[in-house]
Amino acid sequence: MSHSSSTKAIVIGSGVAGLVIAVRLAIQGTTVTVYEKKRAAGGKISSFKKENYQFDAGPSLFTQPENIRELFELAGEPIEPYFQFDKCNIACKYFYPNGKEVNAFTDAGLFAAELNDKLGEDPMVIKKYLSDSEKLYERTGSIFLNRSLHKIKTWFDRKVFAAFAATKMSYLFSTLNRYNGRKFSSPEATQLFNRYATYNGSSPFKAPAMLSLIPHVEHNEGIFYPRGGMISIAEALYKLALKKGVVFHFDAHVERIIQHEGRARGIVINGENIFADVVVSNVDAYFTYRNLLNNHARAAKILRQERSSSAMIFYWGINRKFSQLELHNIFFSGDYKKEFDFIFNKKQVYSDPTVYVNITSKFDPTHAPANCDNWFVMINVPANNGQDWATIKEKARKAAIFKISAVLGEDIEQYIAVEETLDPIGIENDTASYMGSLYGTSSNSRMAAFVRHPNFTNKVRNLYFCGGSVHPGGGIPLCFKSAKITSELISNDIKKKRH
Repeated sequence: MSHSSSTKAIVIGSGVAGLVIAVRLAIQGTTVTVYEKKRAAGGKISSFKKENYQFDAGPSLFTQPENIRELFELAGEPIEPYFQFDKCNIACKYFYPNGKEVNAFTDAGLFAAELNDKLGEDPMVIKKYLSDSEKLYERTGSIFLNRSLHKIKTWFDRKVFAAFAATKMSYLFSTLNRYNGRKFSSPEATQLFNRYATYNGSSPFKAPAMLSLIPHVEHNEGIFYPRGGMISIAEALYKLALKKGVVFHFDAHVERIIQHEGRARGIVINGENIFADVVVSNVDAYFTYRNLLNNHARAAKILRQERSSSAMIFYWGINRKFSQLELHNIFFSGDYKKEFDFIFNKKQVYSDPTVYVNITSKFDPTHAPANCDNWFVMINVPANNGQDWATIKEKARKAAIFKISAVLGEDIEQYIAVEETLDPIGIENDTASYMGSLYGTSSNSRMAAFVRHPNFTNKVRNLYFCGGSVHPGGGIPLCFKSAKITSELISNDIKKKRH
């Protein structure tokens, strides 16, 4: 199905969702131009080099490769020349303060055996949990993640009724922590499965048990390593967009969206009006309203929803290897409840934080010098509310070094040869994510999915939204889905105008 080339679309921002929607619209026959304020495409996905150490600067986990595969198939392009990836046997290695260690295998059977061996969990309980997770994902998650929740026809679909029938009340009215606490016999297993709330910047003590669908993605579907690192995802999408005729303007700072008689008509750049039939914002919804639409009331309304957590990241070039570490590693806090209380209630960082370490040189030796590793070290922190980040950074750094050193049995600080850091202020400045929130709004309430900004607005026709701050949420797989939903809305609206 193609539209006549008379339909012109402007996409503001070239994060993952911006790139995907540019490709999808181009395939539909629309003339697409992307305006990006940075010098390269990719949004939160970026990388940098420092003294022969290469670091992925942003997201570090790659799941659901079918999203990118589907896009290349739709575009009629073979994926291999653009993008290649490998399946990982271990999703993550978990280290607990009590000395226990767990390899979270991507094979459900191996994972169940490991949790039985290390934590005394009944393998059948683990398998049943993952089977329930899959059912919840297939019956409910896939519907809410693949459709607009803000269009009436979604709710009259038989599949939606079936999804509601399949959704037990416990998924909506119980917190993820309470749900997990009832399922597992060990506090360690509960903590492991509680961690999935952080996948969209939420707290397992507040977010609904619906989030128990996330483990399905890792342990039933698997996790993957994109060859070359996460940056290769952005590069592949950018090259595909160029192949499909999308035009990019970098260093292009959009001043505002032109509105006339309740419709988006184009954008203003350097005082010049550039007109289009469709405008898509891949910018944080808050900034879209505040800066591009000059609608401070609507921007304020978005802020009524709690912001997701942010991150404090240390990029360390480590001049030795630690064989006990994997691609993804988690060093757990001794008191998870307190850690999340600090993040979401006190808006501070707990003295004993959970530390995540990602090491791409385990898969890609070119990312570090010989016998060295590149560590991406991350701690979940609150969104920026004017905290003293210099002090927090110093404390967080000490806490991370102390925690990792205790597990590895030696002081790792002596091996840090190269160092860069990124805090919530830097994240906001780099990626225009308001307050440095990685996922826009949190999912710390039952209604979070429904109050998240839709992919369109009835207030301004021809204006659409995609990306992590709008439906269905943040993270790379959801950005692919967001772009797909938005492109389908645009396609349907164009068809309606024709008839």
